[in-house]
Amino acid sequence: MKLAILLLLGGVGYSCSEFLEEQPRSSASLNQFFTEPAHAENAVNALYRDGAPALWMNGGVYSGRSIMYGPYLSGFFENNYKGQYAYIGFAQQLQLNAINSNSILNDYWSQMYREISRANNAIKYIPTTPGLNDAQVDRLLGEARFFRAWAYFMLVRHFGDVPLITEPYESTNDIYRARSSSAEVYALIVQDLEFAVNSAGLANTNMVSNGYRVSRPAAAALLADVQLTRSGFPLQNDNYAAAADAARLVINSGAHALAQNGRDAGGEVVPENSAYNKIRRQEVIATEFVYPIEFAIGIAGSGYPAYTYPVTLTSQTNYGITNQAYEPRDQFLAMYDEDEDLRIQNKQLWHNTYTDEDGNTTSFRFQPYLWHDDQALFGTTNPANSELEVAAYTYAEVLLIAAEAIARSEGVTAEAVDYLTQVRSRAYYRQSPDEISGALSGLSVQEFVEEVWAERNRELALNFKIWFDMIRTRKYPEATDGAINFVDLIGHKSSWGPVFEEKHLLLPLPDQELQRNAELNQNVGY
Repeated sequence: MKLAILLLLGGVGYSCSEFLEEQPRSSASLNQFFTEPAHAENAVNALYRDGAPALWMNGGVYSGRSIMYGPYLSGFFENNYKGQYAYIGFAQQLQLNAINSNSILNDYWSQMYREISRANNAIKYIPTTPGLNDAQVDRLLGEARFFRAWAYFMLVRHFGDVPLITEPYESTNDIYRARSSSAEVYALIVQDLEFAVNSAGLANTNMVSNGYRVSRPAAAALLADVQLTRSGFPLQNDNYAAAADAARLVINSGAHALAQNGRDAGGEVVPENSAYNKIRRQEVIATEFVYPIEFAIGIAGSGYPAYTYPVTLTSQTNYGITNQAYEPRDQFLAMYDEDEDLRIQNKQLWHNTYTDEDGNTTSFRFQPYLWHDDQALFGTTNPANSELEVAAYTYAEVLLIAAEAIARSEGVTAEAVDYLTQVRSRAYYRQSPDEISGALSGLSVQEFVEEVWAERNRELALNFKIWFDMIRTRKYPEATDGAINFVDLIGHKSSWGPVFEEKHLLLPLPDQELQRNAELNQNVGY
């Protein structure tokens, strides 16, 4: 059964008469709640729909999803209804501050700390919950610590030093905390994820096969990302070897694989059966998606198909409104080689035409095609309702993390070259893997790493990684006809014109939180 359904059913346990019967109010302490296994399971289940995963879920047709805020900051993506959500324009123009962007900043902050609070409750009380055996305790603790780590990972990348809270709030004493150093926050993140990977007994399979519960490969993928990230700016700790080891756990699990392009008898790629269209049709997400964001019609549907057409074509779809909420700007599209890269061909990762039943074609600026759900957009069954899943982590990203981390820690080895080649050869469909690996093998470490960065920008565009990459590398990707040159981020102009400053590497703390907690100080420059 899908986890989303279990989450819904978990909240339905009263008859109508029971619901309407007035009961005296009382307060139950946390240790009174954790009195049977179902309580522990429900406490962990709630973590799947808040915190970091909620960034892919929260939002609307006009605003886009919360996770799109970083790409808006990068200057490479547009939202054509940003006039209704001023914080998007402030981000693109690098004019954000704690007041004019308080709504989105407070959403990020409060969602993460709500998740952390719930995880802390679970982590403290699950071990003493009656009826759980040791294996169940370890698994549930592994899941809870995974989500706590992910929430802190989002916070530390966006805000830098943040309050480090590891115990439940059970009194009003010491409720307002000062900021802990980023190094301390990362230390807890790594501890939590190492427990999840090594001690929780999580299933060594993909999440789809595991009922959409966190698996060992998913935890290892997050750990690999964490180790890669803290090896870059601002900490610049050398954890590349640890990142490589965590990525190898995913690769060697056998739970994941890259979807391959379908080819005809002559060996030519069949566009409709490309790897990207297989992903779009959700045929291969079990092995392609390491952490899928689950949606279910009637419970929590996917709104992503509404982002695949401009508003001018709304009337041609089943949706009441469509919007270019995640439209790549020309400076981003220039990262793709139009002659060699399958991803920039129409109806692969992106598309720019609509053909009606009479054969009339309308052209528009490129929009995401990987989110194109034919049935939801144009079908008669469940019109304007979709279960299309998106990925927080993909197997392609794991391969790219491994390639970069191995190159940094061991050099441009055959293994590192192979991982980058796997991703690039799927896209550069006219070139053989041998041609690609041959060209990569002769590169210096820095040259090779920049090829990995380039591939991350192209391959992970719809996974919202670009801003995180820009701030950890402090490099800006200048692109022309598919060639990308990485230059210093600070002092470079955004595609919108404003210049990136040191302060933009972190977000301002939300004004609402500063007013509430006198122990907090604002990030420099805001």
